[in-house]
Order: sequence, then structure tokens, then C-alpha cells
Amino acid sequence: MTKLHPSRRHVIAMGTAGVLVGTGGLIVPARAAGVAPTRSMRGGSNNYRPGAPIVERIGGGGFWMTGTVRRAGDGAPLAGQRIQIWAHTTEGHERDAHSHGATLTDANGEFRLEMPQIVPAFGQAHGHLAYDSGDFKTVFLRPVMSSSSDTTLAAHFVLETA
Repeated sequence: MTKLHPSRRHVIAMGTAGVLVGTGGLIVPARAAGVAPTRSMRGGSNNYRPGAPIVERIGGGGFWMTGTVRRAGDGAPLAGQRIQIWAHTTEGHERDAHSHGATLTDANGEFRLEMPQIVPAFGQAHGHLAYDSGDFKTVFLRPVMSSSSDTTLAAHFVLETA
């Protein structure tokens, strides 16, 4: 008869397996609770203009506002969603109608809109973005640029059903 001399590694592995299986069968891996919705930022709605037109570009361009729009819960990309963008730029103040425009997300839930260079207002270079189409809860974002010389700024929306 052969005597078994299990190694320490074998004993630990078998013990761990026994704990995992227990009396109720295999343990199911934990599942994520889902992708949480984006909350509106303080100051995001400043100088908002309902119904700003969808445009190819705001002003002369040179700066890119980009981002994504996804659905809360499963994180699926949302196509055809309207995002309004406005900012204080080299061509106008964020309260000026010509400093506002909107764009739609593509099939991957991504958006891009060219606009004039954002410049500091109240000490910070920042943009304003809004989702306000009605299928989901309205969200206002006010991302701050890390440097006023940046030529892009990204903002990401996760929308909750209205």
C-alpha cells in the first residue's frame, strides 16, 4: 500500500476548494452592479441655451471637444444622442449664442465637435456640455482643462432613463 504525503501546496489548494464548494455547490462569481449614471456638475448649466442648433463646427475651430454617451446599467453606447457644447473661447463668451452648438453621437456613442480654443473664464479654462434630449435624465457637465494650452477636452456621459 502506498502512503500519500501531500505537499503543503496540495493541502492549501484542496482546503480552498472545499471552502469554495461548501455544501451549496460552486460559488458564482460576483457580478458588477452596473454602470452608474453621471450626475450633473455644479455650474454645468451656467449660460445653457435650450435648443441650441446642431452644427458642423462652432466658429473657426482649432479645438476639439470629444466624449462618449453610454446607458446606465449595462454601459451600452447610445447612438443619435444630442450633446450641446458651449464655452468661453477666443471668439466669444459662453453666454454668446454663437459660442453654443450641438452635435449627435455616432453608432459607437462617441461625439466630436470642433470649436475655437477654450480660454480661462473666472480663472479656469473649462467647457460646458449638456445632454438634454428627453429620453434620459438631463445631465450638465463642466470639465476643467488641465492646461489652458490643451487643444482637446473630453467629457463622458452615462445616462439614466427619464
